[in-house]
Amino acid sequence: MSTESELDRELMRRALDLAARGLFTTDPNPRVGCVVARAGRVLGEGWHARAGEPHAEVVALRAAGPGARGATVYVTLEPCSHTGRTPPCADALIAAGVTRVVCSSQDPNPRVAGAGIERLRSAGIEVFVGVLADEARKLNIGFFSRFERGRPFVRLKLAMSLDARTAPASGERRWISGEASRADVQTWRARSSAVLTGIGTVRVDDPKLNVRLEYGPWVRQPLRVLLDTELSCPPRARIFDGGGVLVFGAADVPSSALESLEGVKVERIGRAAGGLDLDAVMRHLAACEVNELMLECGPTLAGAFVSRQLVDELVLYLAPEFLGADAAPLLRIRLGDLAQPLPAYEFRDVQRVGDDVRLILSRKNASLSSRE
Repeated sequence: MSTESELDRELMRRALDLAARGLFTTDPNPRVGCVVARAGRVLGEGWHARAGEPHAEVVALRAAGPGARGATVYVTLEPCSHTGRTPPCADALIAAGVTRVVCSSQDPNPRVAGAGIERLRSAGIEVFVGVLADEARKLNIGFFSRFERGRPFVRLKLAMSLDARTAPASGERRWISGEASRADVQTWRARSSAVLTGIGTVRVDDPKLNVRLEYGPWVRQPLRVLLDTELSCPPRARIFDGGGVLVFGAADVPSSALESLEGVKVERIGRAAGGLDLDAVMRHLAACEVNELMLECGPTLAGAFVSRQLVDELVLYLAPEFLGADAAPLLRIRLGDLAQPLPAYEFRDVQRVGDDVRLILSRKNASLSSRE
């Protein structure tokens, strides 16, 4: 049985760098990178670009050519063992004649879940698992969340003033954060499987919630999700521009004109206190292969998600201004109505973005190893 070496870590870091190139494009597939090497010399490398195209292992093996025979392969996720949009990568590695495979972690997808590793070992290939596992997991945090918890990884984006307010008391439409922060938000949207908002935000701000970012030959637009309990959204709202929208409404609401909109799917679910059943929304989005969900909504809906223990990460943009006590708060939560304490968060990153400060906070003591 081999052990992890510094060379293994070095080449796995390279594989992770390659995997990150698919940050905005691979969804709903995981971001995976691969390096083929012998005695520390790289023979071929690749990454998965998008669903339906060759996986990272196949790209790297093609680059290595005949040199792959007898080589070691470094891959950031267990090679697949089933036929999906592409053939099994485990079979490609066996056919190429590699002698050792180093992977960061087992694939949480039950269609793989160790079967790829077992197939390689049965073919006489040495397999070592666990190199830079935490880094690989972070890169695909939503993919792991979907299979391990049955729901997406949820990221809440908010922009606030120095006094933690999000909109002027007058109700006027204006930006709280600066231009640099708004550009930064585009990168968070681009990596998300879906962006979710509520009917209140649509009525006040009429956002498109699309990605306006150039990052390659194609732009993958995330699914846009609207929570509209009474199905009362104006059909001409800009969120419907270009299709690719999923609307959740209450099961007891009569048919709406929204159901006839082209490119818009309406899903009926049950009600919960104050609105829709958010747990049911999460389960449905997981079934739709949503890995990372970004929330861009008002204080009421944001508060509901936090109260339901559904927010894994906060991305807060702090603008250098005051809006006053009558302005809209960051979250609307009534502590006396809570069935359980609010989740605790810890600062993970603080940095300047233009004139603003961006704060990133993660759930404290949160684990994706068990269902919540």
